[in-house]
Amino acid sequence: MIRWITIGVLSLGLVGAAIWGYQEHQEKNAILIQAENGYQKSFHELSYHMDLLHDEIGTVLAMNSHERLSPKFVDIWRITSEAHSNVSQLPLGLLPFNKTEEFLSNIGDFTYRTAIRNLDDDPLTDEETNVLEELYVQANDIKDELRHVQHLALENNLRWMDVQLALVNNDQTDNTIIDGFKTVEEQVEGFAEANSQSGLIGVSTKPEDHFENLPGETLSEKEALDKSRKIFDINSKENIEITPSGDGADIPIYSVSYQNDDKRAYMDLSQKGGYPLTLLIERPLKDKKLSLHEGLERAEKYLEQFDFDDMNLYQSMELNNVGMYSFYYNQDGIRIYSDSVEVKVALDNGDVLGVTATEYYSNHHEREIDEPELTEEEALEFVNDNVQIEESSLSIITNDVDEEVLTYEFLGTFNNDTYRIFINAMDGREEMVEKLGGKELKYS
Repeated sequence: MIRWITIGVLSLGLVGAAIWGYQEHQEKNAILIQAENGYQKSFHELSYHMDLLHDEIGTVLAMNSHERLSPKFVDIWRITSEAHSNVSQLPLGLLPFNKTEEFLSNIGDFTYRTAIRNLDDDPLTDEETNVLEELYVQANDIKDELRHVQHLALENNLRWMDVQLALVNNDQTDNTIIDGFKTVEEQVEGFAEANSQSGLIGVSTKPEDHFENLPGETLSEKEALDKSRKIFDINSKENIEITPSGDGADIPIYSVSYQNDDKRAYMDLSQKGGYPLTLLIERPLKDKKLSLHEGLERAEKYLEQFDFDDMNLYQSMELNNVGMYSFYYNQDGIRIYSDSVEVKVALDNGDVLGVTATEYYSNHHEREIDEPELTEEEALEFVNDNVQIEESSLSIITNDVDEEVLTYEFLGTFNNDTYRIFINAMDGREEMVEKLGGKELKYS
């Protein structure tokens, strides 16, 4: 009798295990299918937007009406932004593709600056027209190569998940999609010098090799793993994976991931110096035990640990028992928002759950700051009279065309809402207006 009961229990166990395994397999397949569909959508949209970009540049070259040029430049700027977004959603992080992304950004910068100026008083120059003609040819080359890759991918039923796997395993031989994107990158690199010599595009103010100046020695994979375990607060040497970035990446990094039953973690760690550029830790949160202010103390302690000096909190908020804190760099009393860091802290035990420091490490340097042309009172005249001003300061922000500008920052209220208004300290231009909702502000 006991034998039959034992057999029955074992049979039920085997059936249960089979059902569980089948469900796990189905869930995994569903996730893979969802990811593949997302990649396919982004790729086909990228191909479509490059087609559209080529056509729109051609339309501008055929136009003779200044009234219609500005809206058309706005259309081109919007299309390049969408194409850039498509690229960012593809699994190309380990494949050097920065020249193509820079190409799209440069077209966006050029067309945006042209769209907002008065083309009646300041029409396109012959040099600018020549640049547009070059961009037209270059966009056509990229468009044709992407169409070729798209045709082969559809004809051979190629999957983007295989691309991701090949990149992670550094096995990039005989992969049609990877080869196609490498060809695009090589084409763009070939005419990048001509674009930069024009002086019309490629105006980023970030210092050259801005990531190369990180202090510290280059970490080996073993050293990076040891540091990652410390940051993740884990002792186990299992369930943790590390992948170095490919040759030609903007910054050499280690992508590190960890997962166990109730904790998942991901981090981009700079190979030089071992700085966490981005950090994300997911785990179940328990009841809140720390206040938002106590969480701030943990965030500030974290910044001190990685030698972030002269950082000041400018806003914080609480969401689902997590404190989120944003810091700016303070240089001689001027707020440098370009050098920003965000830290997320669990309010159940004070663990750091997230860090975003890429902007800080890509922008941070001591600046020579010119004296403002306008006084604070003169700048205030450019602010809407209906806004009740409460605080003000000098600040440096990055504007819409990726240029750092010195501004007067005014914090004020209008219709029970709080706004930050940035007025150019040189010419009074309204650079940015930001509505602040549900955030605790602190300036120092």
